[in-house]
Amino acid sequence: MRAFRACHERNIEHLTLYAFSYSNWNRPKDEVDMLMHLCGEFSEHHRAELVERGIRMQVIGDIDELPTATRHRVEQTIEATADCERMMLSLALGYGSRNDLVAAVRAIAAHAQAGILLPEEIDENAIRRFLTTRSTPDPDLVIRTGGEKRLSDFLLFESAMSELFFSDIMWPDFDEQVLDQAMAAFARRQRRFGRTPEQIAEGA
Repeated sequence: MRAFRACHERNIEHLTLYAFSYSNWNRPKDEVDMLMHLCGEFSEHHRAELVERGIRMQVIGDIDELPTATRHRVEQTIEATADCERMMLSLALGYGSRNDLVAAVRAIAAHAQAGILLPEEIDENAIRRFLTTRSTPDPDLVIRTGGEKRLSDFLLFESAMSELFFSDIMWPDFDEQVLDQAMAAFARRQRRFGRTPEQIAEGA
């Protein structure tokens, strides 16, 4: 897997890979089975390397929906890398941003009904605490490969202020050169977060 190695070598601290979306469960069973096998194989095959490189792995999405064999292999890697601190690799498995938000809203409603959370306490940070992405920062850069020009239900809440980079390269061919192109494009952009260019220039 060249992506996590390249990011690791460039001192990128957080990387999230969209391995299997919530909508992908609707694909033909043989294709789903193959993708689940690949996810489990990735977790097991790269476990020792992740530990050696100091890369902690976690999952965003509903891990309980994964086939037992895949889930066990993933959980073993999560446990094996739990103490790693150099980089966080988040695998989006059974993940959909809208599905994650719905689950968060349900949890917030339950807490409010139980009197644990008051309505006036519900803000952006409160929502974040109930998302499966709560332990990762919002992405600075979202890279979409394969020539598609959409986010496909990926980190919709978290990527509100992210820079977007689209590439015609298919994911299996994604390499260091494409990553460097994306990073160079990101470096040329001015991130304003709602402010004007004049405010940025003034350091406001």
